[in-house]
Amino acid sequence: MATTRRSLPLLRTLIAGKTQTRTVTYMPRPGDGAPRPVTLVPGDGIGPLVTNAVEQVMEVMHAPVYFEKYDVHGDMKRVPQEVLDSIKKNKVCLKGGLRTPMGGGVSSLNMQLRKELDLYASLVNCCNLPGLPTRHENVDIVVIRENTEGEYSGLEHEVVPGVVESLKVITKFCSERIAKYAFEYAYLNNRKKVTAVHKANIMKLADGLFLESCREVATKYPSIKYNEIIVDNCCMQLVSKPEQFDVMVTPNLYGNLVANTAAGIAGGTGVMPGGNVGAEYAVFEQGASAGNVGKEKIVEQKTANPVALLLSSAMMLRHLQFPSFADRLESAVKRVISEGQYRTKDLGGQSSTQEVVDAVIAKLD
Repeated sequence: MATTRRSLPLLRTLIAGKTQTRTVTYMPRPGDGAPRPVTLVPGDGIGPLVTNAVEQVMEVMHAPVYFEKYDVHGDMKRVPQEVLDSIKKNKVCLKGGLRTPMGGGVSSLNMQLRKELDLYASLVNCCNLPGLPTRHENVDIVVIRENTEGEYSGLEHEVVPGVVESLKVITKFCSERIAKYAFEYAYLNNRKKVTAVHKANIMKLADGLFLESCREVATKYPSIKYNEIIVDNCCMQLVSKPEQFDVMVTPNLYGNLVANTAAGIAGGTGVMPGGNVGAEYAVFEQGASAGNVGKEKIVEQKTANPVALLLSSAMMLRHLQFPSFADRLESAVKRVISEGQYRTKDLGGQSSTQEVVDAVIAKLD
């Protein structure tokens, strides 16, 4: 009995020591704590709801950012020049979804932004969140997609009435730089494997060039395993054994399909963060949209899920070198999801957007 009494204080000390550890993040340069301007584009549909959620959380956290807000909508012919100038000045943008008209020859503002700013890499992080039930466990996939060419090149014309020719453009330059970005991401984030997704068995020249570029880059990263998979088999493997994938690098169209599939497997588009990045600029947004921008009922009832954009804004804070703020925000969001009391309808709950935001704010350390 005496031995037991003596061991209790020691046990408490050990437990306290485990829970009160301190970690060093990074050594900032003098002046790095100055607030940074960020261009904010609320966008269409649920966009204003979820971007407002980010604004509220940032204000409560006293995060060192301030927003320059611009009204942009998907039915505009072009992204206003003042918006482009703001992003070029600030280097960083946070945006909600922009509606893309179906057919009719109207170009997508999302594509205009990516091409104008040369945001050649799209990154979507699809992973299980603790406490959120999904069909598969141990999913932690990063989809890195080439963002400027391929089927999205926008080179279409009507040859004769009833016959449309659409050109897919693949270049060695763009294929190499997206492969380099994928391997660099894997290397810096302690990822073990990069998988190239392709259809080179049919598109032997176009996708063949993409594969050749990936193989060349892979030789420069011997510590990272490299493999390849045909896109149709990839989709089948994603829905059956998604845990086998780590980092995936893809041409433009395949990446869109793969990212949304992986997002659905890991909990839905409402919780997957993402962003678009180039050598100079970065635009952060919901990682996988899958058409939820235009769901008017969600907008009217104010039940849009803000989790994806909140996690994207945490990615943005890390990009701006404010890691402790990013950690606080991510931890609060994950605690709300884990406890399960406040969830929007897409996650099986009945909460409004504001109720989820209030819950996240209450969990901020």
